[in-house]
Amino acid sequence: MKRLFDLILASLAALVLLLPLIGVAILVRFTSAGPIFYWSDRVGRNNQIFSMPKFRSMRVGTPAVATHLLADPRTHLTPVGSLLRRSSLDELPQLWSIIKGDMSFVGPRPALFNQHDLIEMRTRRGVHLLVPGLTGWAQINGRDELPIPQKVALDTYYLENKSLWFDMRIIFLTGLRVLKRDNVVH
Repeated sequence: MKRLFDLILASLAALVLLLPLIGVAILVRFTSAGPIFYWSDRVGRNNQIFSMPKFRSMRVGTPAVATHLLADPRTHLTPVGSLLRRSSLDELPQLWSIIKGDMSFVGPRPALFNQHDLIEMRTRRGVHLLVPGLTGWAQINGRDELPIPQKVALDTYYLENKSLWFDMRIIFLTGLRVLKRDNVVH
C-alpha cells in the first residue's frame, strides 16, 4: 500500500512541479559552473548504497559531508544555493528516487555513505530495514540539529509506529516546516 501511495503521489507531484523543476534547473545551470544535479551516495534499505539526486546548491569540490559539519557552509553555496536550501527546492529531484523505489515520501532520511556512526546505530535498532524517506519523523523534530542518538530514537519511534495516517501527518507537518523554513541550514 505504501509503495503504491508513493508511486501515485510522486508521479502527480512530478507532473504538477514540472515547470518549477525546469525553472530551477535553468537557474542552477546559468548561475554556477558544473552540473545541474548533485548525485549523493546514500544508504538505503538494508544499508544498500544508492545515488540520490539533488539540485546542486553547493560549489563543485565541496567535501561530501553533512552540511552542518562544514566550517562555514555559506562559503560553499552557489549563488542560488541559499534560496534552494531555504525553500527545499534542492530536494525536488528526489521524486525520481521515490519513483525508482530507492526512497519513500516518509522514512528516515538516507544517511551519507560516510556517516558510519549513524548507520551503525540505525542498524542496531532495526531502522535499516526501512526505505529511507524524503522526510521523516526526525526531520520534523529537529533535522540536522539533532544529536545522532536522538535522531535514531526518533527513527526508531517511526519504525515502531509507522502507518499511512502517521505518514500523512508527517507529510503535513513537513509542509508547515518548509513554509516556515524551520531548521534549514543555508
